Amino acid sequence: MENEIIYSYTRAEAIRDGVLIYVSEMAKEAGFIYPVAVTSRVWENCIAWDNDVEPVYQDELGRLWDIVSMMQRAAMRCPVPVMLFRFLRVPRGKSASELVELVAECIPMLMSV
Repeated sequence: MENEIIYSYTRAEAIRDGVLIYVSEMAKEAGFIYPVAVTSRVWENCIAWDNDVEPVYQDELGRLWDIVSMMQRAAMRCPVPVMLFRFLRVPRGKSASELVELVAECIPMLMSV
C-alpha cells in the first residue's frame, strides 16, 4: 500500500518523553507566537548549566534566552521554514565561548501542548 503509516510519534509524546523540551514561555518573550521546543541534545549541550561544578557563572534562563532570541532574529530574516542560526556559548567545563550553529525548523501543525 502506498503512503501506509507504520508508526507515528507525536510532538506531545516527544515532550512527555523528554526527547523535546518545551520552551514556549521564554520563546513568547522573544516574539514567537507558535509553540517552541528544543531537542534534549540542544538542551544538554547549549542550555543546561550547573554553577556548583562549572568554572564560569551563568544561568540556564540566560542561556535559553540567548538561543530563543537568536532563533527569533534568524526567523525574521529567513523566508524558508528551515534556517541556520549561530550564537556564542560557553561549553560545559570551559571558560571561553565558542561559536555554535543550530538548525531551526518551523512546521505548521495543530498543537495540544
